[in-house]
Amino acid sequence: METQILAPTEEAVALAARILREGGLVGLPTETVYGLGANALDEAAVRAIFAAKGRPADNPLIVHVPAPEDAVPLCHISPAARALMERFCPGPLTLLMPKKPCVPDVVNAGLPSVAVRIPSHPVAQRVLRACGVPVAAPSANTSGKPSPTTALHVYHDLKGKLPLILDGGECQVGLESTVVDMTGDIPTVL
Repeated sequence: METQILAPTEEAVALAARILREGGLVGLPTETVYGLGANALDEAAVRAIFAAKGRPADNPLIVHVPAPEDAVPLCHISPAARALMERFCPGPLTLLMPKKPCVPDVVNAGLPSVAVRIPSHPVAQRVLRACGVPVAAPSANTSGKPSPTTALHVYHDLKGKLPLILDGGECQVGLESTVVDMTGDIPTVL
């Protein structure tokens, strides 16, 4: 498979959205690191993430959505979780919440919870809105390697394993998002 890096033009974002809807993989920028995205509701697409990264199947993925209301079909959002979303999202915060049945077990390693994030990067937001599906997206690198902060990092590590990488420039944060477990009575930073 040929891998291309494209600037995030309207046409390239539409192409990325189509690839995601059709079960393919896309490299996309977030404010933290580049993600390797797939339709989170498509079990085969999610399995392709694990294969491309060499990631163990017992390592759950983060599901990206464009806005808090897009998380409602995926998980049970407590008042405390909603308050955190309103204060810190979009941004580098991932909330672990009780999952709903529509989330395939492959996404969350069969656990009763799912990790949800609302990225602030404008390219990620455009892709998420254009594709209309939640996107499972771990870092876009081979498991065990440093997380990528540029499109070229993704290309050098995963070329031939995905058709498209959108180049949104260098990631501002450069580290993975903060994860807060909202499944218990007391929120816990993981």
